[in-house]
Amino acid sequence: MSKKFFSILIIALFAALLVVPTAAQDMGVYYWISHGDPADPVWTYFLEGANQWAADTGHEVRTSFHSGDVPSHQEAFRAAIAAGAAGIVTSTPDPGSLNEVIAEAHAAGIPVIIINTEDAQSGRDAYVGGDNVEIGRRWAQYLVDNGFVSEGDFVWMPVEVPGATYQVLETEGIASVFDPLGITYEITEAKLDQAEIITRMSDYLLANQGNISAIIGLGDLVTGSIARVFDQVGVAAGDIPVVGWGNSPETAQEVLDGYVNAAMWQDPQATSYMGLSMAAMAAAGIPPGFDILVGTLYEADAAQIYLDIMTGN
Repeated sequence: MSKKFFSILIIALFAALLVVPTAAQDMGVYYWISHGDPADPVWTYFLEGANQWAADTGHEVRTSFHSGDVPSHQEAFRAAIAAGAAGIVTSTPDPGSLNEVIAEAHAAGIPVIIINTEDAQSGRDAYVGGDNVEIGRRWAQYLVDNGFVSEGDFVWMPVEVPGATYQVLETEGIASVFDPLGITYEITEAKLDQAEIITRMSDYLLANQGNISAIIGLGDLVTGSIARVFDQVGVAAGDIPVVGWGNSPETAQEVLDGYVNAAMWQDPQATSYMGLSMAAMAAAGIPPGFDILVGTLYEADAAQIYLDIMTGN
């Protein structure tokens, strides 16, 4: 990770220490709202960061998952507003889906920090997370720079939820590299259920294996299923180049074993921790005038570091 990122992290952690409650301080309640599915391994790590922040600061943090259900997500947002939240930290299920409720939060004097999935036009106070457009670009450029794809090749891009914010932004970055080079690609739906993901991906790979030059896993569940899908279909590790998300032990092991060439670590615990720190800072009257960007693309030489983090070793 860059020195700049660690400098920002130190500042954010220092800010968190400043908001440790005293007897005279109003103990506001913070809300952490995720569009993710609790079965998605990466959200376990995001939740860990939120819980750690609550333990370190003494503030109460109320968390919820909404599995891509926009009305449910909006309802949780309005419940937080009605409860007089000190601050709201949220991911975004779809571009523009939270604009109205963010405006309602601001009207009530509640700061909103977006994490994980940016929506710059939403009116949010700040963003903590990866730049999904840049992440998509980096995946595509990695495949091009390493000679895995070139003009006329086809790249398969499975995703759990087509049309979700993360997929839209990642595809924008991928297109910026592939489109000028004449590299074609297709996004297919894999669903959020692990068994169904493996079935759908295996069926697609069986039908299209001869045309696929590379794979980009647009979500953690799909990238973490690559080894099982390859083994089920009879594709050897390394036969098809793969890049994608790397926030699960399964994917980190796949990188070590050669099934996945490079994977993106999203710094999930730090993202939630810093997002809540920024919300507390804003609630204290210090407006955040900056965003915090995270994300590291790792290969086999560094995969053990992230595997150890995710398995607690």
